[in-house]
Amino acid sequence: MSDSANSKAVAIVTGASRGIGRAIAVRLASDGYAVTVNFHANRQGADDVVREIEAAGGRAIAIQADVGATADRERLVAETLAAFGRLDVLVNNAGITSVGRKDLLEATEESWDTVFATNLKGPFFLAQLAARSMIGFIGKDTIQRGTIVNISSISAYAVSTNRADYCMAKAAMQMMTWLLADRLAEEKINVYEVCPGVIASDMTAPVKEKYDRLIAEGLSPIRRWGQPEDVAAAVAMLAGGQLPFSTGERINVDGGFHIRRL
Repeated sequence: MSDSANSKAVAIVTGASRGIGRAIAVRLASDGYAVTVNFHANRQGADDVVREIEAAGGRAIAIQADVGATADRERLVAETLAAFGRLDVLVNNAGITSVGRKDLLEATEESWDTVFATNLKGPFFLAQLAARSMIGFIGKDTIQRGTIVNISSISAYAVSTNRADYCMAKAAMQMMTWLLADRLAEEKINVYEVCPGVIASDMTAPVKEKYDRLIAEGLSPIRRWGQPEDVAAAVAMLAGGQLPFSTGERINVDGGFHIRRL
């Protein structure tokens, strides 16, 4: 897996103190990466992830940063490089749902600004920072390639009228992925989008009863809740270079939800 015999490959996973991000961080660490566990407010959760990784023999650090804030993004990358000396993988996982889940006729600018800052602006400019670092390391032969994985959602194409800002930010992430993939291919950096479906997490816990019923009724061909580890497996495949002749690709981890059926 590692591109260098002298040091571990390094991954930044944003929003890694819980749920999908936690599973991704733990999986990448088990695959041999040194991992930066980014968190916004849940320091205890992030510290727990670091302890879990270290207990299994891996390397990890927890770094607080709001991906929607310029200075925090810069510090996240700088502290990762100071700790590990390289950067191979960025997983843009941090995200928040629509504040208050208001009907689109009641949606607020405040929620829009918060959701777009975290779910779209932050990932784009963090990818920009990470790519610049990766290009430098590739040029010095410190690493052979770079990988950026953007964690999106089936809400990129499935309408929820009480989460308009969330749906639109996730829809824009596909174009963001394509743009980055096109620009960075010549730099030996591949960019992907992973689209989780209904995943068991604290974000979906408030609507568990609703989705229990929908899944039982056949919401997706595979009739079960997705688990954070299902998403982590897809990210691990991409980070590991298992699709070397693909970039800009969307990987659905949704039980087949994306299939149109009559």
